[in-house]
Amino acid sequence: MRFLVLLIVLAFPVVDVLATMRFARWTGTPALAWILASTVAGLLLLHHERVGFRARTLAALRGDRPLMRGLLDSGRKVLAALFLILPGVLSDVIALLLLMLPINVGAPFSPQT
Repeated sequence: MRFLVLLIVLAFPVVDVLATMRFARWTGTPALAWILASTVAGLLLLHHERVGFRARTLAALRGDRPLMRGLLDSGRKVLAALFLILPGVLSDVIALLLLMLPINVGAPFSPQT
């Protein structure tokens, strides 16, 4: 089992680079342009999330929003930003899937009277 996890972790960058080269050939865009654009997008997302995390934490401390929702939302966005910073198409697809993931950790349902 450990060998399989190690194999997946070591094979991911190789598969990601090969997928990036194939994607660049298919679309006709330079691979370096794609990598630079996704890196800049990841850095911008990380910067905006740093500012947004502070606002969500303060709102949770005031009692306006649940703390767990802010933590999960920020954690998901930071993980997506890190995947965007990594060079490659597969990591970008994983980042976009993380950004589209709906997380609903709100107040529990109240009984209807």
